[in-house]
Amino acid sequence: MRDAVDLPMPFIPHSENDLQSMLSALDVDSIEDLFDEIPAVLRQSKIDGVPVGMNEMQVTRLLKTRAQEDRVVLNFAGAGAYEHHIPAAVWEIVGRGEFYSAYTPYQAEASQGTLQLIYEFQTMLTRLTGMDISNASLYDGATSLAEAVLMAERCMRRGPRRVLVPDSVHPAYRKTLKALLGLQQIEVVELAVSEHGGRLDPQQLPSHEQQPFTALVVPQPNYLGILEDVDALTDWAHSQGGMVIAVINPLALAVLQPPGQWGRKGADIVCGEGQPLGVPLSSGGPYLGLLACKQNYVRQMPGRVVGRTTDLDGQEGYVLTLQAREQHIRRAKATSNICTNQGLLVTAATIHMALLGPQGLRRVAQQSMHNARMLRDRLLTIPGVSTVSDHPIFHEFALRLPKPVGEVIECLAVEDRILAGVELGEDYPGLGNALLLCATETKTEEDITWFTDRLARILT
Repeated sequence: MRDAVDLPMPFIPHSENDLQSMLSALDVDSIEDLFDEIPAVLRQSKIDGVPVGMNEMQVTRLLKTRAQEDRVVLNFAGAGAYEHHIPAAVWEIVGRGEFYSAYTPYQAEASQGTLQLIYEFQTMLTRLTGMDISNASLYDGATSLAEAVLMAERCMRRGPRRVLVPDSVHPAYRKTLKALLGLQQIEVVELAVSEHGGRLDPQQLPSHEQQPFTALVVPQPNYLGILEDVDALTDWAHSQGGMVIAVINPLALAVLQPPGQWGRKGADIVCGEGQPLGVPLSSGGPYLGLLACKQNYVRQMPGRVVGRTTDLDGQEGYVLTLQAREQHIRRAKATSNICTNQGLLVTAATIHMALLGPQGLRRVAQQSMHNARMLRDRLLTIPGVSTVSDHPIFHEFALRLPKPVGEVIECLAVEDRILAGVELGEDYPGLGNALLLCATETKTEEDITWFTDRLARILT
């Protein structure tokens, strides 16, 4: 029999007496009186399109039915969200009540465990990226890039309000950039790279030397899985007086040069998506955005930063050191009002990195690279299949197929339960019938052989 302390706490709503007591303290007669400042013409009397509510039994049955529609598939898709093995201990610990339901640790005296965990997360991220300081995360990779650009604009102090973004940056990230920066009159200049072997050619950059820019965004690896010439790109941007914003996959940094060592001076700001670190695919989220920077830019960093200190008795403690957001300082002076601490995902990422350690992360990255190269070599033996680029890759790559990619993806999904990858035609029409594929450490040689055989059957 389970102990009573392990049983879930029941939800007890406010009683009618509780409501009347609160209304009396506010000197109003009803809850509607609390909204009397809103003109009647602006009030919505009912919401159309919302179905009639269901009872618990009906909801349970509906959700079970939906869950049964999910099928186990052999997954070779990536494109910013990756399937990795997550040790069982990660979410067993994350699911504990003190982590699972914890809110932002405003009261340091009651939140030392959460604060220490966030501090460890920041420390791990700075070691991965080679940067001086990290915050306590943002919403996701796309918004972390937008925040990084806004941060660069503040650091430049009345700069040119112009940012250079290769089209090898994730398409969703670029859409988010335009949505969040457009109203602030920051120009997003997209650099076409798909015709240059899938990565940004440093030789095409001199054409942008005539107009000043705030920052150059450098993805590593880029959306097509290709490794960019980060040293040359970083040095060029700094030579023009601009900053460098790195968009990274944190797992790749276990084997790749950290952004803090790019070129002669290193990247200035690093952002990216933390999902590869212990967060399951989860039908699309939630995820966590990463953000780190050099020490001299910390005052412009959005979100929260946890620091370590000692109290008057010499005891070590953890506190919220910087909280430059609209809740804590004057709204107009806040560095951001969309930033957050994705605490639950930060917890998972921290535990995941702690369990694997540097060697474990490196082994996962190396196995992913090995599997991706094995997959690419096998698929290139199929008649009509060709590579988009011969540049080095991490664990993702694009291939051209002799048949429409959408039809191939659908056929493999329906007949073989294989998720073959992501079609690139909509975002990169110049690549033709291009398919973006990924292989992580979760794939075996048998998986790769099976996929190759099934794809060959469709294409030949």
